Amino acid sequence: MLTDVITAVATPPGRSAIALVRLSGAEAFDVAARVLEPFDRTAERRAKRAHVVHPPTNEILDDVLYVVYHAPASYTGEDVVEISTHGGLLAPAETLGALVAAGARVAAPGEFTRRAVLNGKMDLLQAEAVGDLIDATAPAQRRAALDQLDRGLSRRIEHFRSDVLELEALVSYEIDFPEEDGGPVAPERIEAAIDALTTALAALSQTAAEGERLREGAVAVIAGRPNVGKSSLFNALIGSERAIVTDIAGTTRDAIEVPITCDGFPLRLIDTAGLHSTTDRVDRLGVEVSRRYLEGADVVLCCAESGRDLDPTEREFLAELQAPVVLVRTKADLVSTCDDEEGIRVSSMSGEGLKLLRSDLARLAFSSLLPRADLEPLVTRERHRAALRSALEEVEAFRSVRASGMESAVAAVHLRAAVRALEDIIGVVTTEDVLDRLFATFCVGK
Repeated sequence: MLTDVITAVATPPGRSAIALVRLSGAEAFDVAARVLEPFDRTAERRAKRAHVVHPPTNEILDDVLYVVYHAPASYTGEDVVEISTHGGLLAPAETLGALVAAGARVAAPGEFTRRAVLNGKMDLLQAEAVGDLIDATAPAQRRAALDQLDRGLSRRIEHFRSDVLELEALVSYEIDFPEEDGGPVAPERIEAAIDALTTALAALSQTAAEGERLREGAVAVIAGRPNVGKSSLFNALIGSERAIVTDIAGTTRDAIEVPITCDGFPLRLIDTAGLHSTTDRVDRLGVEVSRRYLEGADVVLCCAESGRDLDPTEREFLAELQAPVVLVRTKADLVSTCDDEEGIRVSSMSGEGLKLLRSDLARLAFSSLLPRADLEPLVTRERHRAALRSALEEVEAFRSVRASGMESAVAAVHLRAAVRALEDIIGVVTTEDVLDRLFATFCVGK
């Protein structure tokens, strides 16, 4: 039930100075009073010192600091107690056990944030931003998550919702006063409002592809013939010896994936088997895996050795690629400079060209995000895109039905459907299954 007391360790296990144990619910202070000695529920937002005592045995388990937050001025909107125990494995685990023995239950994944949503402390977009901020591995992901947590996207969706409601009000006024010279609202005014709304909805929806790519990381696939330095380049870009490098062609037979950051943007760098014709069954499987990754790539690093022209097979390969391509001239330290050579000269040994290559990867993978202002709202999930698409379709349907001569009252049904689609994004009315899916990937203490 929503009001029962939940508890969880909010910090990862392991050796550390402190750990944080959270407690939230209508009777959180009563539970805390059975475990913390002494406990002062009136000392709001002030750190107080106490012993953690196991309720049945009165054994002292730890010497801690605790902070009390009274509802609704807390993260969850409920009474909350946050206990800072000593770190490690034993102290936080025993504190958690004592709280459970005192009447709390262990929280489900994301339950603290779920309660924050249900208690009106944040909307659904902000809750998703909390998870995105925790999972962020690149500065661009952090900026996007913080903007969403600050209600940047929420305000944009609310603005669209207001625009649709205003359009519906114009139509309602037209229905109420049909006898006044063709209606008190000029048709041009309604058409202009529809145009502005559909343009804005479409523009935000178009950020979804790169927004989702930003959240998940762009897929950057290293490809080329065997023994052209693909694995050496892979190791140089990730900064460790992850892929096996030898002078024997065909060393890499499977794809290896590692997340990296290029100019603040996240990429999933993938080293693949060399593309070539072979009768060896294992080699052939490796080549097939490479081609599957190339089909789903956001950007391809096509490797060819410095100091030689591309052969017809390589040029044919480049022509077939659907994703943006960076032609990487590997082993640049082994040949003299060729000013007219295509591509970026790179040496995995000396580091030549790696900085330029990283910038090119970020530019190609996130071409429309680079010029955007940091705080400009961005759609980052398929759920957002689907709802925006639904709202756009409903507004277009309203225009079409209205133009066909259908009564305004009938046409306005599509506007109400558009409002519901936009409300689904923010979570004005949120079903349990939506919440279950959203918080299933959260950590327990959040």
